[in-house]
Amino acid sequence: MKNSISLFASATLAATLAAGAMAAPKTLVYCSEGNPEGFNPVLYTLATTFDAASRTLFNRLVEFERGGTAIVPGLAKSWVVSADGKTYTFKLRKGVKFHQRRDFRASRDFNADDIVFSINRQLNSTHPYHDVSGNSYDYFNAMDMGNMIASVEKLGDYSVRFQLNYPDATFLANMAMDFAAIMSSEYADAMMADGTPEQFDKTPIGTGPFILARYRKGSLIRYVAHNAYWEGKPALDYLVFSITPDARVRSAKLLNGQCHLIPDPADPADLAALRQDSNIKVLESTGLDIGYLAFNVEKAPFDNQLVRQALNMATNKEAILDAVYQGAGSLAKNPIPPAMWSYNDNVVDYNYDPKAAKALLAEAGFPNGFETDLWAMPVTRPYSLNGRRMAEMMQEDWAKIGVSANIVSYQWAEYLERSKNGEHEAAILGWTGDNGDPDQFFYELLGCGSSNNRAFWCDEAFQTLIEAARVTTDFDARGALYKEAQGIVKEAAPWIPLAHSVIFQPMRTDVTGYKVSPFGGHDFYGVDIAE
Repeated sequence: MKNSISLFASATLAATLAAGAMAAPKTLVYCSEGNPEGFNPVLYTLATTFDAASRTLFNRLVEFERGGTAIVPGLAKSWVVSADGKTYTFKLRKGVKFHQRRDFRASRDFNADDIVFSINRQLNSTHPYHDVSGNSYDYFNAMDMGNMIASVEKLGDYSVRFQLNYPDATFLANMAMDFAAIMSSEYADAMMADGTPEQFDKTPIGTGPFILARYRKGSLIRYVAHNAYWEGKPALDYLVFSITPDARVRSAKLLNGQCHLIPDPADPADLAALRQDSNIKVLESTGLDIGYLAFNVEKAPFDNQLVRQALNMATNKEAILDAVYQGAGSLAKNPIPPAMWSYNDNVVDYNYDPKAAKALLAEAGFPNGFETDLWAMPVTRPYSLNGRRMAEMMQEDWAKIGVSANIVSYQWAEYLERSKNGEHEAAILGWTGDNGDPDQFFYELLGCGSSNNRAFWCDEAFQTLIEAARVTTDFDARGALYKEAQGIVKEAAPWIPLAHSVIFQPMRTDVTGYKVSPFGGHDFYGVDIAE
């Protein structure tokens, strides 16, 4: 891509300026942390790219609700799922307009051809565009969509059918992810006919709320409002990404009024300074992650449920949260974060009670305690900011009930491999979800036989519930199954759930309507600037 591109259709620019003639145009400046990899999100995996491309320029068949993880209609206004869970039929919206640019002006509205093109390009190796721009569909492949989807078929201009190879209720959540962005097949055909198919990926055309106007690498990305956007014209007339790699500089620019909004500050000291300014507000949301300690239930004494429960009671999680996270975390009690649908807030966590813990340990047959190894994560993650310090604090807590813990650690790759092989007795670990679906937590982390189940816990009742949830397409029914499953996990105590990260979103006080995404991305539709 050239260091500077200007793509904006002069007719659209004139319309935008005319619309703003009676009132000063509204421009929001977001100080982003880096250059996007490109502007076609199906080819990339970085959040910086998704902010700049996916959430501004494109829509998907279904979307995550703003600020949440629930699935809501997108370019599909409704859908029907077959009784066997393997056929999804989508009814598409009519009247959805593509962006108009001076190098290409769509002759028609969005329709089923665009769905078939956008998915089949990634799915079918014989598709004319499959090998264009390097044949890299990492996210599509990582979510196993190539094995999940058997075919996608146009039934009519405003109806498409997906046939799956097997029932999987996570399909809809996956289709709300960035790699499922829908693009113009008409534009793709035009670029192929011109012999420049790579141009389709360099400057793709979408249906999203903003139109790419200019990109200067290392400097800025400028967008203008898509006046014909199907959900309604954005409140913002212009959106500018001011590319600012240095976190301290971003914070300074926010304080000086050069930016309206910045990413989560890396340094807690910067966040504290921002909070002290009356012109700055900081929104918060729980991240889609979990930090936890997994007991290897295949090794004594952790094969004893009472021992696991006793150590839950003996661990002062509040103290760990205060000392390690310092405001950048929230207490965990379930395997999924509170921001995720199906979270069971009625589950009662184990209270910190060393006396009761010691009594329970005696009941389990260990009145004098025991000795064990406690593995500490060697790397920093949002859900585990200091694995060594967390282990030391648990070590101190457990010693109060007679449990002597020897802290063990390895290089990260070795740590993961050894724990995967079950060499640990108790290990601090964590997980981050990326499709907003509870299955990614329950099945991956606690399902029987999962390679990520470092507790090696396998409960028949729990497994029956999560297997049923995997093939149940009714949203409420799935939620009920997962809520029941959380009760089973709490009673069995294969983990000590420790913490979830907190996402901080600093912005100027005149920014309104912004909703913090639990995925950590930035969505500017629905955002306004107060007069």
